Amino acid sequence: MDATARERALDLARGPLQEAFAERLFADPTAVRARLIMASGQDGSVTVSSSASAAPADLWQHYGTRPPEGDRPRDVDARMYWDWYQRTGPGAELLGDVAGRTVAELGAGVGRQAAHIAHTLAPAQVLAIDNAPTQHTRGRALYGHVQGLEFIEAEAVTYLGEHPHSVDLAYSLFGALDFTDPQTTLPAITTALRPGGRLVLSTLAHYSNGAPPETACRPAHIPTRRGDGNTMQRWVLDLPVWEKLLAEHGFTTLRAETLHDPGDDRPQPMATRVICARMAI
Repeated sequence: MDATARERALDLARGPLQEAFAERLFADPTAVRARLIMASGQDGSVTVSSSASAAPADLWQHYGTRPPEGDRPRDVDARMYWDWYQRTGPGAELLGDVAGRTVAELGAGVGRQAAHIAHTLAPAQVLAIDNAPTQHTRGRALYGHVQGLEFIEAEAVTYLGEHPHSVDLAYSLFGALDFTDPQTTLPAITTALRPGGRLVLSTLAHYSNGAPPETACRPAHIPTRRGDGNTMQRWVLDLPVWEKLLAEHGFTTLRAETLHDPGDDRPQPMATRVICARMAI
């Protein structure tokens, strides 16, 4: 693998985006998920250890750390993908016509997808929102030259809540809606969207080891491989759960598609759920 290919591989952060990171950082979530379900209350509540609360931001910060020589301005990818392995299914056309509109990626990492959208679809502005300072810094170094792309270092929920009616389309590609409670994130999205605004969500259709998704809005607490007791929450929810959550927050589901990859040359098959929804006008 040459240096350019290696750097692109290292850039697979957050979801599709996150595969290499997850393999070396996280242990199998299923056992933890089972323990949490057994320990949860009848109302579905789960007790989270104090060590888990501080872990996510620190872990993303650690992941974004790269040698400075790797952060040279980079050409925009020729296309984008929504699936876990980043190689099948629809591309940016899934977003529809966003010319002259404001688009926000929630949990953008270094902004590879946001850069493609800004370069290809002629939006007025694309906001690449991520709370990790290292990801923010790397994104600006790699794609700061892309016209119409703005990097925002902030928690997605906080930023959206502080900017009402400022966004026409928001999307989460294995991003904020996977790693922040949807019951917290969706209200912030509805605040930021203009009337008739749209949301596109790409998320796991099952756990990476094949275990089925949750049938209620609860996370798995995924332990890190560091052995330091830290965990990270991830919401892997069944489609009816997502549809119910979206309806409760004023969205109409326009499209739900499952992208299957047999994973012939990868560790396991994977399925990705892609959901498109619209706010009431």
